[in-house]
Amino acid sequence: LACRMCDARSGTLSLLSQLVDDVRRGTAPSRDTTGDKRPPAVQENIRSASDLKQMCSPCLACNPGVAAGLVEQGAPHGIFPKWHRPVASASQRTTGLKVLNSLTGVKVPFVPRNGNRVTWYTCGPTVYDVCHMGHARAYLTMDIMRRIMQSYFNFDVFLQVNVTDIDDKIIMRARRNKLLADYIAEAKPIEQVCKDVQQAVEAFEAKMQSKLKELEVAKEGGREEEERLELLKQHHQKMERFATDKQWITEVRQAGGQGDEAAASLARAAAEPLSEQLDMTLGLNVTDHAVFNEHARKFEASFLEDMEALNVQAPDALTRVTEYVPQCIHFIKTIIDKGLAYESNGSVYMDLAAYRAAGHSYPKLEPAKAKATEAEMAESEGTHKAESDEKRGKGDFAVWKRSKGGEPSWDSPWGGGRPGWHIECSVMGSEIFGSNMDIHAGGVDLKFPHHDNELCQAEAYHGCGQWVNYFLHFGHLHIHGLKMAKSLKNFITIRQALEKHTARQIRIMFLLNMWDKPINYSDQAIDGAKSAEAKFVTFFNSVKALLRKQWLQRETRPGSRELELIASIQSHQDHVHETLTDSFNTPGAMNALLDIVREVNAYLDKTGEEANVFLVKKAAAYVTRMLRIFGVAQEEEFGLPLPTGSAGDREQILSPIVDTLVEFRDQVRSKARALPSEQRDEFLKMCDLLRDSKLVDCGVRLEDKSSGGEWALADPEEMRKELQAKEAEKAEKAATKALQKLQAKADEMKKEEAAAVPLSHFFLQPQFADKYCTQTLDESGKPTATSDGKELSKSAKKEVDKLYKKQEDAHQKHLTKLNTKPKLLESMRTELSSLRGELKSLFESGEGVLGEDTMASLRKAIASHSGEA
Repeated sequence: LACRMCDARSGTLSLLSQLVDDVRRGTAPSRDTTGDKRPPAVQENIRSASDLKQMCSPCLACNPGVAAGLVEQGAPHGIFPKWHRPVASASQRTTGLKVLNSLTGVKVPFVPRNGNRVTWYTCGPTVYDVCHMGHARAYLTMDIMRRIMQSYFNFDVFLQVNVTDIDDKIIMRARRNKLLADYIAEAKPIEQVCKDVQQAVEAFEAKMQSKLKELEVAKEGGREEEERLELLKQHHQKMERFATDKQWITEVRQAGGQGDEAAASLARAAAEPLSEQLDMTLGLNVTDHAVFNEHARKFEASFLEDMEALNVQAPDALTRVTEYVPQCIHFIKTIIDKGLAYESNGSVYMDLAAYRAAGHSYPKLEPAKAKATEAEMAESEGTHKAESDEKRGKGDFAVWKRSKGGEPSWDSPWGGGRPGWHIECSVMGSEIFGSNMDIHAGGVDLKFPHHDNELCQAEAYHGCGQWVNYFLHFGHLHIHGLKMAKSLKNFITIRQALEKHTARQIRIMFLLNMWDKPINYSDQAIDGAKSAEAKFVTFFNSVKALLRKQWLQRETRPGSRELELIASIQSHQDHVHETLTDSFNTPGAMNALLDIVREVNAYLDKTGEEANVFLVKKAAAYVTRMLRIFGVAQEEEFGLPLPTGSAGDREQILSPIVDTLVEFRDQVRSKARALPSEQRDEFLKMCDLLRDSKLVDCGVRLEDKSSGGEWALADPEEMRKELQAKEAEKAEKAATKALQKLQAKADEMKKEEAAAVPLSHFFLQPQFADKYCTQTLDESGKPTATSDGKELSKSAKKEVDKLYKKQEDAHQKHLTKLNTKPKLLESMRTELSSLRGELKSLFESGEGVLGEDTMASLRKAIASHSGEA
């Protein structure tokens, strides 16, 4: 055999890559996959890996190889190292799709390595707590892109998602939850709990202050300083949150309850500082695997339920770290045997200097970050702290962590320990996809160090130069200017979001934003999604209403107006394709769909019942198809539809009944308008009740238009949420109006009370005490000296005369009002009291309906005007 790089012939050639299973068993690579039960895409990937050419050892050291189907030499892109682009085979279908590849920093053509099959790995959740909308951002975005690849570009996608169920956060949270539960179960006296909570809060606060002082010290500049400023901003938010928690702890303690329940309530209120304090003294004793496993399984189930609620399709493979610990140990041992990792003090570290010397590039995704900052290393290593002389290089990261007290442990050649954070993805991805995969995806916050370390480990193990062909990173979800994160306690859980908004609305919000850019989670963002949804719903309802007419009795030949619309729709369809091939530009595609809706609506407005049904239906069918591809319009994942002879189409069956009911209601409304006001209002109220309650319960949306009622089938729960939102909006407007009215009346009363002061007492008021001497007023009541006894200057006298004249005019107007309304001020106070009572009622009924800001304004207004009432 000849070396493929230098053509030297040698009997000691090194294989670039071997089958993962064969390496584990120590056997030679084989093309025989008889009886292999793995998916075809995986089998093909492994066959390609085993067909790699060979190189002599000197060439291998400088040129880590690449899998078959990739350009061998590769080419750098700017500061990024060489990227080996996949090459389409002669018979391979091309789609024109380009993707923003984090390995190149630019958009590049997407070409699967094995024909039409796409292998895709996404970093899954660390299951230590409930999922928030930041997780929804990542996995909904992944789902949208996966659906587009499968249903629009027609790729055969095999998606693997991992579950991180061994992690510092899981270990700490599970351990502290157990300790807190045990503490509450002990039923300590309330006095002891108060003492323990006080000590815990003081210790927690001291730790926060110490961290603040550390972050307030400026760095020398560059990334370290930028990172410090961001961490300082985040820490201030953590301190604000803790101040709120501390206030709540104080309120619970001051409630003065006695007994076990009061003690338990206080312990739960102080859960974070108290559990941390308990952990410091008792945490080393918690080592039972069941404690950590039970915690992880609970939140894994919660994650999967959330994904189902968001209509995120399940992955084709779900892999857990706990099920791959033996494979992790083998993987690490292989890297050590290659001289690219080393054991030290019971832990194992990647040797980055040796790795680079072997011809590998690190880091690939963030090449500017050749050295990790202290914060990045802390994030990478978690609670694992290496001794000062434990690592050969400062940037060397742990692939195996020696065990400590209070942690689960597995036996290994290096002693008891557990896999490092990054090794899990390298191992599980290699187990399914071998030495090369098409796509790896995850949140942008994982780019460095996690994803760069993944690549490092996998390429060291396989001896290859490119484990991943396309790396995709999803943008952050921000809230109030910061990344949504559990550590910052600025998160909204997926379940909380679904209480206010539908899964469809949340999906549309993400579709209206680029997948790789940050999104600010706000009312404005979700309102934009609701507006787009309403346009689609109204459009489909109009088309359905048209289809229920006797349209076949009219002319069907397309005229000039129809031909123009056909051309316009086709142009928008072309734009949808262009935007989707441009790195999944869903905002552009959604806007093109909305343009179709807008133009068809305009056509319907002009033509009415004379519209060409065939053309309108085609436009609606196309928009529906695209929305189904995006996961907005749902359809069954698999199975056969019911035959029309048995159950039939629900809308078709209901149409005659609902049409008759709507027509009858229209007649009642028309006749009611001719009745006296009291009877009219009663009939119209019953008609509204039918529309807003009875029909909603039946899943029928009814809208009153000038031509009569127009109906469509809809989700009852979604309609109820819409009605609640309208009621909330109505309540917000009523509260705002009441607040403005109260303020206006208070200002009016204040002005009238000021005008009621007689001229003889005007300058005796407190606001003038520091300026004028009240003992030297003249006969008219004007001051003649300053507060320190000096005679007024000429300009001061002019100011006094001006103030006196203004009060004289105001007082005269007040006296004139009293002639017609003697109890003017008493009447105004009564009105103010009545308005305050109205605000109180709005406040009491606004819980859970009005927004936090409005409730706070009501509370403030009630308190500030209580004395005036």
